[in-house]
Amino acid sequence: MTDQHGELDAALERVIEAARHHLAAVRAAAGRIDDDDVWRAYVALNNASFAYDEQLMDAFGEVTPWDVESIDPDEADQRFGGGEGGEPDDPHSRVISVRQRRDYRVPSVSALIRVADAARREGLPADEEVPPVEGVGEAVLELLQSGDGSLGALDVPELEPLDGVVMVSEVATPVDLESFDDDDAAGPFRPAADDRLVGRLDEHPFAEFDDEHDHVH
Repeated sequence: MTDQHGELDAALERVIEAARHHLAAVRAAAGRIDDDDVWRAYVALNNASFAYDEQLMDAFGEVTPWDVESIDPDEADQRFGGGEGGEPDDPHSRVISVRQRRDYRVPSVSALIRVADAARREGLPADEEVPPVEGVGEAVLELLQSGDGSLGALDVPELEPLDGVVMVSEVATPVDLESFDDDDAAGPFRPAADDRLVGRLDEHPFAEFDDEHDHVH
């Protein structure tokens, strides 16, 4: 029993040491996502905990509260960590294309234009002459420009969101904007023959139930 006790003590020490290394790696990563050192320290802590749990069961028929399974370190590096040298050298052979459409109702044209006028004048001297916003299309474009192109800039009371759709596709080549005329509304969004639609996310902002808001096809 003495040897068995010694083996258990050594296994427990390995768990403690692995836990210290894991904590040190987490602190060093400072919130960095997918840090290789954190992942490897996690695998080491997992496997040390698994080994201690197994030895405790063999010796006394007892278990720890850790519900873990052994992880192959080499497979873990290949699948998640990229192995030695950082990120895996496996560039995707195609381009991911995200196409989005969102429609809006305009409850008040004058209210929308006032908001767009304010966005156009923001940050400018009060006495500087600024051409007024003309029409709802120009108003929406002005809001988008003021928000650096983000659709979040259109989350204003003056626009009532309707249904929208987001499509994620794998395409052979990225879009070439120079090959389309400025007034070509369909060309940049038209799928090529070899594009592969991965999925479609439907947006229903006023669905009755939360679980009906989004549907993936």
